[in-house]
Amino acid sequence: MIVRKQGDWLAAPVGDEVLMMSAEHGTYVGLNAVGARIWTLLDEISDTDTLCDRLCAEFAVAHDVCVREVAAFLDALAAQGAIVHETAQTATR
Repeated sequence: MIVRKQGDWLAAPVGDEVLMMSAEHGTYVGLNAVGARIWTLLDEISDTDTLCDRLCAEFAVAHDVCVREVAAFLDALAAQGAIVHETAQTATR
């Protein structure tokens, strides 16, 4: 699956974490260190399989656990309007 950031989200690092705010949605989100890393990686990686491969190389996590946890995290970001999920076909159009 392909994901990309969307909207007017501002992100600011605070230690190992990231605080994000969207004036458009009137919401803010706090990300822990792993969530902050995923948010940063979304600037260069849009494919969730590649994202999980990178996270598994950086963190002590099994690939199947990473896939499941990243999917849940990305679903939460999508519910906030911070990202959008696309299929590979949609992304290439």
